[in-house]
Amino acid sequence: MIAVVGREAGLSKADNAVIGQEREGGPSSPPSLPPTAHALSRVPRSGMPLGGALPLGTCPDLCPEAERAARERQRRLHRLEAAPARAVKEYARPAAGKARPPPSQLRPPRVLLATVRYLAAEVAGRADVPPPDVAVFVWDRLRAVRLDLLLQPSAPPRDAAAVLEAALACQLCVPGPPGGHPGEGSGAGLDPQLLHTQMQEAFGSLRRCYADSPEVHPRQGFFQSLFLLYNLGSVEALHQVLLLPPGLRSCPALRRALAVDAAFREDNAVRLFRLLGALPYLPSRAAQRHVGSARRRALAALARALGTSRGQAYPLRRLARLLAMDSLAETGALCRAHGLAVEGEAGDEKAVFVRGRYTETGPLPALSCGLLVESKLRGLSLEQVVMGEEGEEGEGHRHDTG
Repeated sequence: MIAVVGREAGLSKADNAVIGQEREGGPSSPPSLPPTAHALSRVPRSGMPLGGALPLGTCPDLCPEAERAARERQRRLHRLEAAPARAVKEYARPAAGKARPPPSQLRPPRVLLATVRYLAAEVAGRADVPPPDVAVFVWDRLRAVRLDLLLQPSAPPRDAAAVLEAALACQLCVPGPPGGHPGEGSGAGLDPQLLHTQMQEAFGSLRRCYADSPEVHPRQGFFQSLFLLYNLGSVEALHQVLLLPPGLRSCPALRRALAVDAAFREDNAVRLFRLLGALPYLPSRAAQRHVGSARRRALAALARALGTSRGQAYPLRRLARLLAMDSLAETGALCRAHGLAVEGEAGDEKAVFVRGRYTETGPLPALSCGLLVESKLRGLSLEQVVMGEEGEEGEGHRHDTG
């Protein structure tokens, strides 16, 4: 067991607050609720006796009829809801003092699971709509799914976990829309930190469901591993995983995630990128946000080790293999973005490490992750991945780091 002695430098206070919510009362105390849950705890139960069991929702559709009709009248159907029959309930922030929605406005767990399946199968992969618009739509509808489930605390734990697992997997498969300035393009004005917080809250909802349930959930080890991979290098996240029962920690997915986390925090680039290359698709999605910083740290280590006053050449092809890059062109772009020259004939380029030339003044260049992520779908659909039909314990493509 490790002792948590402070906050890690790589994460913000908000990150540590969200990840560490379950630790505030000690390991045996119940996890604290996210802000949305606290707001809902103040909502009156609309005539239900105090402590009485709340009924499950009865809405049979992806979107309640009243909402669908109102949004159609107001011409607020999204472009991905071209046909009213394909409308999906949108997220509406709960307000203190507002009556709890009646069962007819809430979708039961089986309908919520069907909603997530629909989003993964019919919406997430739409190529005729700009990706930011797809992401805005999917993330909003997944928030509505989690809110509907939160309003049905009597839902069977196994059903609730299945909904939260599928929703989180879908969220990982549809990267959040980029931030920007208000009014400038699709998806503009969305705060990346807010989207990151939403993802952390999605993990928190699922992990609380596991903690509160007496049942053993078949996919729990796999989703606990996604939590760690999404939070690589976080002392808080590692502490949470190490508090899990030994039998759960010993599952292949969690052992693999612990190995990736160890290589990441040790700055062992060779081992890290070899392990990342062997991950299946969904774990690769969870770890993807750390790839850029890991490449930068590896490049900085090479600059310290190889930098000379006259400059030392390093084969670009070898560097591309080491960092699991998709192409020599992107490898060269990464070097130039950090002040390193690239010389030589096409196909035989070399990065030149001159002492003092390496710099991190600019942002990381936008680089693809085809080798480490996209290539691992291998003909599977996003629906299969989200619903756990792709063989979660399988391996990704290994790559040569020699």
